[in-house]
Amino acid sequence: MKNQNGQSAIPIHGKATAEGTARFRERFPALRDAEYFRRNKQNLWMSSLGMGTYLGEADSDTDTIYIEATMAALRSGINVLDAAINYRHQRSERNLGTALKKLTDSKELQRDEVVVCTKAGYLSFDGDMPADPHAYFRETYMDTGILDPKDVVGMNCMAPGYLADQLERCHKNLGLETIDVFYLHNPESHLTPGVSRNEYLAKLRPSFQMLEEAVLSGKISYYGAATWNGFRLPPDAPGAMNILDLVGMARELAGEDHHFRFIQLPFNLAMREGWELKNQSAGEKNYSVFEVAERVGVTVVGSATLYQGSLTAKLPEPLKKILGMASDAASAIQFARSAPGITTSLIGMSKKHHVEENLKVAAHKPVSREVWEGLLIETKKELTAQGI
Repeated sequence: MKNQNGQSAIPIHGKATAEGTARFRERFPALRDAEYFRRNKQNLWMSSLGMGTYLGEADSDTDTIYIEATMAALRSGINVLDAAINYRHQRSERNLGTALKKLTDSKELQRDEVVVCTKAGYLSFDGDMPADPHAYFRETYMDTGILDPKDVVGMNCMAPGYLADQLERCHKNLGLETIDVFYLHNPESHLTPGVSRNEYLAKLRPSFQMLEEAVLSGKISYYGAATWNGFRLPPDAPGAMNILDLVGMARELAGEDHHFRFIQLPFNLAMREGWELKNQSAGEKNYSVFEVAERVGVTVVGSATLYQGSLTAKLPEPLKKILGMASDAASAIQFARSAPGITTSLIGMSKKHHVEENLKVAAHKPVSREVWEGLLIETKKELTAQGI
């Protein structure tokens, strides 16, 4: 029997472990010595650059170059792979699965060395855009009882039954027995005007319960929230999310050993709220996302490191000089991954040469906290004037 990747349907056994990711780190002594790897709150050694898979056409030519890029990344020292079931109509997950299968079959890689992350929540097509999208969703999800239209906001659904279905599809796409991190994808979509925070949390609670059960059954190791706006808004803004609300709910369901341990939010030169904005209410005081995540044992992953290419030119000269990078793109990457509180910065890498170019940054140690904070202060005015 074959899966969607044309491979054996027997999933790759195992999951990322402290021992496995440490073994991966030791295979790259130059990167290790350059402080390229970070040990997160769960004792996993994660590369400070991660491979994102959002962009690209949903076609076979792009599949081929994504598989090549993924294999190059894993061979070169990147052990954090990030996808979502809706990326390129499920093709990005399948491409990662193909690359992982090739490298584990050839014994170049062991499953416990790699942190594989994906997301679900958005309505997803299967491989291609159907001729009639409405008919596809009706026949695939509504007529089968997987999806109730009343649970959909825009194109997003956080209902436990739908997420459970998507998780099963993610497993098949990736060809894995266990997914390391399974994110709820932009759950802030359901914090619409008129929906109270208590109503919102009550809506998410059954999904958190389902995900804790998925950990117990070995389907996932951890879960979290991958957001675009949720953690970057003022605390009283519609759609604003508080990590303590989510962690608190996970604790109620599973105690201190709960598995809500990852969040993802954009963090780059233009989107600095995770560090700057004190939007996380805790009693009478407000803290930044990074501060709260550190306190409650949640790993922070930064997305949109190059802001979809808009940070690859015309950066302030003082910034480039202090960071010591050869290009604007490298400077933007070095800035993001040097931020205190970030474990991994994700960068879209659909081609092998993207991997090679981005990893040039890895030869440089991240700048110190003192230098980074000073850099932010010195360049903030100029960045703002340039619209960054």
